Amino acid sequence: QTVLQGIVLLPLRAICITFLLLLAWLVASIATFCQPGRGFLPLEGWRRRMIQTTLSGLTRTAYFVMGFQVKVKGKVASLPEAPIFVAAPHSSFFDAIICALTGMPSIVSRAENLSTPVFGTILSSLQPVAVSRQDPDSRKNTVAEITRRALSRGQWPQVI
Repeated sequence: QTVLQGIVLLPLRAICITFLLLLAWLVASIATFCQPGRGFLPLEGWRRRMIQTTLSGLTRTAYFVMGFQVKVKGKVASLPEAPIFVAAPHSSFFDAIICALTGMPSIVSRAENLSTPVFGTILSSLQPVAVSRQDPDSRKNTVAEITRRALSRGQWPQVI
């Protein structure tokens, strides 16, 4: 019976996750379409709300379909309380759970990730701080950008 469940559940889960991923790509594309000041100005209004609610919900749903049920104990720190928070060890796809639970904050990511099909569009909608491994000044520029966003008095979302 367990093998039969696996034979049925695996393709069903794969189809659902693919559908959710494509839907997330569509939401991210709509939210960033003709975005003024692309990458230099924060998303505002309906664009930011669309990312925070819809993309967060789709991410949580995808993890649920994969079999993960995440419960948050306590209260997530608000933007004025914590403009920056750290996720450690920052080494797996579980980081996306943290993003979904905290309202889809900006993240720090490799610049190469932004050119990945489908995932790159979703990642770009979070307005990440892109780190280039080829640029020798990248570390300094990354710290400066994180500081600028953290001191923006709520104009930019939290940075993870």
